[in-house]
Formats: sequence, structure tokens, C-alpha cells
Amino acid sequence: MSTEVALRLSGNFIGGEWLPAASGRTFENRSPADADDLVGVFPESGLEDVEAAVAAARKAYPRWRDTPAPRRAEILYAAGAILTRDKEELARLMTREMGKVLAEARGDVQEAIDMAFLAAGEGRRLFGYTTPSELPNKFAMCVRQPIGVSALVTPWNFPMAIPAWKSMAALIAGNTIVIKPATDTPASVVALARVFEEAGLPPGVFNVVIGSGGEVGDPLVTHDDVKVVSFTGSTDVGRRISAACAPTFKRLHLEMGGKNAILILDDADVDLAVEGAVWGAFGTTGQRCTASSRLLVHEEVVGEFTDKLVARARTLQVGNGLEPGIDVGPLVSERQRETVARYVEIGKREGATLLCGGEKLAAGDLSRGFFFAPTVFGDATPDMRISREEIFGPVTTVIPVESFEEGIRIANSVEYGLSGSVYTRDVDRAFRAMREFETGIFYVNSSTIGAEVHLPFGGIKNTGNGHREAGIAGIEVFTEWKSIYVDFSGRLQRAQIDTHESAE
Repeated sequence: MSTEVALRLSGNFIGGEWLPAASGRTFENRSPADADDLVGVFPESGLEDVEAAVAAARKAYPRWRDTPAPRRAEILYAAGAILTRDKEELARLMTREMGKVLAEARGDVQEAIDMAFLAAGEGRRLFGYTTPSELPNKFAMCVRQPIGVSALVTPWNFPMAIPAWKSMAALIAGNTIVIKPATDTPASVVALARVFEEAGLPPGVFNVVIGSGGEVGDPLVTHDDVKVVSFTGSTDVGRRISAACAPTFKRLHLEMGGKNAILILDDADVDLAVEGAVWGAFGTTGQRCTASSRLLVHEEVVGEFTDKLVARARTLQVGNGLEPGIDVGPLVSERQRETVARYVEIGKREGATLLCGGEKLAAGDLSRGFFFAPTVFGDATPDMRISREEIFGPVTTVIPVESFEEGIRIANSVEYGLSGSVYTRDVDRAFRAMREFETGIFYVNSSTIGAEVHLPFGGIKNTGNGHREAGIAGIEVFTEWKSIYVDFSGRLQRAQIDTHESAE
């Protein structure tokens, strides 16, 4: 596969065909690291394209549903093999369009590979269960069944991993898909569609419609023929999607914001904690919902930790993620960079101490992209906006705490509940923190980022609505349970009314 695949296959993928938008309109997608790098030209789609894609998915659904799950698995295995074969070129394409450094882009593709193989393995499982009936000569069991056409609305920060998390689970369960990728990163989903096409996925099972949230996303999630909606993005948009889906009771999965805390206790390995904080705060340029944006540090070690953190942050190399030796790439857009700059000014006004960074970087080659210096605030308090609101950029905040108990209280004081972490050598406090952090993901002596695909991913509070993705739990979103009773007694038996004696 060539990294120019996005230029060759830049249409919508509907019913197995690559098609322009019905409007004929297009938009350019340029690298956030280098405005001179044109990644591709993509369709600016609308309602007519959504209708065509949903119709194709609806038409393909009965045949795909009735395809034996092990056969569906063979196609996902083939997709995983193609992703493995093309990993390096897909990673380079992703770095060009999203900006994350190449090593991280390889990891993004690897998550898609891992999810393809994990989901394919479920093709010979998809377990239901049997259970004894309360009546004689009666058999009871339950099975999973697919739901129908699934709408996937995916973000730009993990432009292949998250689409793969959702689509692999939906496909192995027997659903068909219409996906709307983020307009900042359509090329990676176009490439994923090309992988499915080569793997032999039947036409109409996986459809891609590229366009804005208002023109594509809104009519897609409210379409009468869409039975499942899975969205990853901001809490504000998720709340709006939830309201839009409520009247028709669509199955809805929401994965939204985070404001994640690392609690660094007085007995922590400070050097290890610094490395975890740097990776958690500045990996993917801080553009992760699991980013370590709050560092709650015990007052006994806060001075040492902060000094080492700032020194380490200043060594990070910022630049184009395709270049060797780069630690931090650009923000995805000028809009996102302006948001980060605005929060830096808010932090200064609130009285936090700017210890390093806090500025746009535009010298030399950096002038062609959306770069921002890794930024650390010190002496912050829990009530500051920079301590409570999701910034989604390379900014982290050090908040001194007096005790383990205060650290837990502050960690749980925000509206989000995605990921958390504690650094300690005390096994008792480690297990207490595991229990008491109000998050869906938790780490001990590690950063708040680094989830693996065979465990459920998701959060509580304003981060999610109770569902998870990845792992076996991801299949729950895309399946319904059906309970089945087979009575071979030859006469009417009434469960919950007949006693064992009268039924004999």
C-alpha cells in the first residue's frame, strides 16, 4: 500500500464503491506539522450521502448477520494480516495527517491489529450460556444477536485505533456499519476501509461518509434505520447525541472527556513518577482523553518532583513526528492550538505558576505547523479551571497535597472519571487507591495512559454512559441478549406458576 492511498481513494466508501459526495464539494486535508504537505482531498458530504450509506448497510445486514461468525472471523483475521503487512506505511500516513510522532502512530496501528485478532477470536466464542429450567423436560439458554446498522462517530486523536475498536466488535457480532471519521483525520479511516475491502468484507458491510458533524453526524445518528450509535469525543457533543437518540431508544455508547490524576505519594520512586508524568502529559502532545493533566504530589516530595519534571520537560524535542528524535508533535489544528494558548492564559490569571513552556513555537520549520511548547504549571489549586477542565494539549498541572486522603479527595473532585494512577511503594495504599479512585481505568506505578485492547476501556461520571469498548466488553454494545426456552414435555407447563410436584 502506498501512503498516497488517501489521494487515490478519497471518496466516500458506500456499498463497496468509492464515490464523490453528492454535492460534488471537497475539502483539503493538510498535515498539522507542515501546511505544505497535502495529505488528501476528501468529499464534503451531506444528507444524501448519509441516506445512501445507511441504505447500503441496511441492505447488506441480513446476509452479514446470517454469515456464520467463524466465517466473519476469517475476514477479520485477514484484515489483521493486511494491517500487519502495511503497518509502517499506515503509521506514516497517520503521522502526516494527525501529527503524532511515528513511534506512537505505529502503536495506533498496532492497536487496530490487536483488536482485529481479538475480535476474530470471538468468532468461535460469542458466548451465551445454558442454564437449568425450573420445570422438567425443558431446556433454557441465551444467545447473543446483532442489532443492525451501527453508526460510528470517531475522533481525530486515535484515527485508526478507535475506529478499529468499534468496527471490529460490531463486525464480528454481525452488524453493518456507517462510520463518520473526524474531518481532521479522514485518511486513516479511508485506509482502514481499503483494508476491509482487500480482506473480502462484502459490499455494504462497512461504509464511510466523510463530512462535518452537522452535515453528516447529525443525520447519521438520528436516522431511523440506525439501531446503534457509538461516539467518542467531547462531553458536550456526547450529551447532545444522547438527547438526539433518546426519543427512539437507540443503543448508545458514549466515550467522552477526562481530567486524569496521578497521585504521587511521599514514598514514591520520584524518578519513575517523573517519567510516567512526562509520558502521560506530553505523549500524543497531550491530546488523549487519558492524558495525565493533574499531578497530585505529596508536599514531602513536591519540590524534588517538580524540579525534575520541569527539567525533563525542557529536554523534549518538538517537531514533525516523521523526523527521528522528535518527542512531541504538533497539535492537530490551529483551532486546538488556540484553545491550549487560551488555557495557559487562564492558568496565569488564576495564579498558578508557569514553570516552563506556555508558548506557541514558530521558529524555522516549526512555523509551518501548529506547535506548542510542553507546559508545566506549579502551585495550582484544585478549584482552578486548569485543574478541572479538559485542555487536550501539552499542559499539565502540579497540585501539592498534604496526605493520601486529600489526594484521593482531589482526584475525585472533577466531573470526569476515566483514568487514574498512584505512585507508591506501600501495597496497602496502592490497593486503597485502586478501590477509591472514581475511574474506569487505574494504574499502579505507571502513567494514566497505556490501555491494552483485551481489557475494557471507558470511564464513569461525565466520561461515559456505562458501556465499554475494547476487550470482550466491547461486544456488549453491539449485541442483544435473547433468552430461548425449548419445552419437550409434550404439554403446557407454566413457569413461576407450576410447582415441581404438579408439573410431574
